[in-house]
Amino acid sequence: MHRPTTQAPSDSRRRGSIRAPFTLLLAGLALVAQACASGGPSGTGPSAMGSPARSSGPSPTHAASPSGTPAASASPDGTITPQPSTTASASEAAEYPLTLTDDEGTEVTLPEEPQRVISLSPANTEILFTLGVGDKVVGGTDFDDFPPEAAALPDVATFTGVLIEQVVDLEPDLVIAAGNAFTPPDDIERMRDLGFTVMVVYAEDVPAVLADIELIGTAVGAAEEAADLTEQMQIRIDAVTAAAGGLQERPRVFYQIGSEPEIYGPAPDSFIADMIALAGGEAITTGDPAAFSISVERLVKADPQVIIVGDAAYGVCPAQVRARPAWRRMTAVREDAVRPIDDLIVTRPGPRLPEGLAALAVAIHPELELTPPPPPVPYCQ
Repeated sequence: MHRPTTQAPSDSRRRGSIRAPFTLLLAGLALVAQACASGGPSGTGPSAMGSPARSSGPSPTHAASPSGTPAASASPDGTITPQPSTTASASEAAEYPLTLTDDEGTEVTLPEEPQRVISLSPANTEILFTLGVGDKVVGGTDFDDFPPEAAALPDVATFTGVLIEQVVDLEPDLVIAAGNAFTPPDDIERMRDLGFTVMVVYAEDVPAVLADIELIGTAVGAAEEAADLTEQMQIRIDAVTAAAGGLQERPRVFYQIGSEPEIYGPAPDSFIADMIALAGGEAITTGDPAAFSISVERLVKADPQVIIVGDAAYGVCPAQVRARPAWRRMTAVREDAVRPIDDLIVTRPGPRLPEGLAALAVAIHPELELTPPPPPVPYCQ
């Protein structure tokens, strides 16, 4: 999910490249079922010499930035936007060599502050740009789309895997990969065998997203900027969860991740299930930590009161969901509670997550009034 220049990807590029990696991710999840079920390596949380451990919120132990200026700022509408690079001040905050432990429990040693970074997920790309170190990112994936300049980065990964020759050509000091098989484990091993430093991040829940942002920030010499960012994010997350938690009803919610060739939804104890709970709903899951597909029979029996259409960006709109014969008996369909959402800000574990949580809370509870309000849904209108 990453890339370098000022051109946003075309609609066709987004449809082809974002859907395909999701299919690959589903296949990879089956190989690491035990990690999801038991909170294995990816659930241990990042720890480091000078790195925050996974917690319910941002670490309070960071010193103030020498410049006093965070790399990300919140706009009046509550969104967090990337800022120009501030690597000069950030470099004073970290001492190298630096040893960190990634989300798979692997110790990663950085002899000096990385100057050439490859990102292998769109979330990691957004994090790097929002921290103000986008000028260090020399390669990404063919599905990076935010910020717009990230779309122009050389493509180092596609839905088929990592382009190892491209990695070699770019000579990175650090590769930030995505865990839980989103970046193929064989590709991670091969890059390490070639001598490249690879750090793997995978957030299983919302607190882990904040921890991973701080882990990445520490790695690239932007620890203070990361602490500022996670503090802003936590404030917004707390506001949304407090508003949603004050409501009487917690409806049964099915989040449709995809609908081709099967119906896909959240696995139990997954990142999306956590988001639904924080947004004031009760997640209907697949029932199997290793499976993201769900049978229509199970879904009918669960009887969702709200259906969120996460694949609205790819042409699947509420009218199509309501027209499915077997679905017409569901409460959500009968009561017209089938709603589209901008899936990228909801399921991408990066700086826009608070916006995604707000959008999800309002999709579940349309009566909820948030200040600032969530961004409008750009699909199915």
